[in-house]
Amino acid sequence: MANPVVNTAMCTCSFGVAPAVLPVTSQQTVMTCGLPQATMMDNKLPTFGMCSSMANPTVAAATAAALGVLTPMPCTPVTVTPWAPGAPTVLVCGKPLLNNTSKLMCSYGGVIQVTMTPAMTVQTP
Repeated sequence: MANPVVNTAMCTCSFGVAPAVLPVTSQQTVMTCGLPQATMMDNKLPTFGMCSSMANPTVAAATAAALGVLTPMPCTPVTVTPWAPGAPTVLVCGKPLLNNTSKLMCSYGGVIQVTMTPAMTVQTP
């Protein structure tokens, strides 16, 4: 069962070296476990430290300058699409709820995913 994603959830990128904290900016009224509930539109993430994707122009330029030796450069996520698939049947302020099975694509080829969310679904017997 998928867990809801809330403000301060930890995310990782397949080309980044450090996790990032998800900020919820799409709405501030619906709370889950005392934190703002994320939606599929919360796709503005902070840096993942250093990026190693050759699709990132700064990485490509630095690698070319180093005669082909992969040279990671500071990460600036470029996310123009919403998370997918989310929970399209559960709406939060008119936007689909974000759950921890969703993925977000960076324009530089990275796959961003939620690795830890403070909101947990507990099943009882």
